[in-house]
Amino acid sequence: MLFLVDENCDAEVTRALRKEGHDVLSIAETHSGSEDSVVIGFAVESGRILVTEDKDFGQLVYASGHGHNGVIFLRYPYQVREPVFAQLLSLVRMRGISLQAAFTVIEPGRVRISPRESQGTGSLSVSGNPSP
Repeated sequence: MLFLVDENCDAEVTRALRKEGHDVLSIAETHSGSEDSVVIGFAVESGRILVTEDKDFGQLVYASGHGHNGVIFLRYPYQVREPVFAQLLSLVRMRGISLQAAFTVIEPGRVRISPRESQGTGSLSVSGNPSP
């Protein structure tokens, strides 16, 4: 799958996705310092799912109606960072291409997936860690 990892994400996110064989571009490596609207625009143009820890992308998608090719928002406190990598990889294995049409929030013990067509009207919640 194609991913674009925002520069605010831990570099381990990029490494973990690449290790799983995904095609991953990192904003920190290619477009450091870019505005959020530029980042999400680049993700759309390149057909990539954006992985971010920046809640401002929720504002861009929901309030501003910005188009996207899928957003995965990692919402993990610094103290419990370790599980985020495994949870992200498990979610990608389990949901795959369906993530391209969704705004997904991953937080400790919980995953919320809002399909593009229903954004603003509800979401699918998956409690616990997704497992393959």
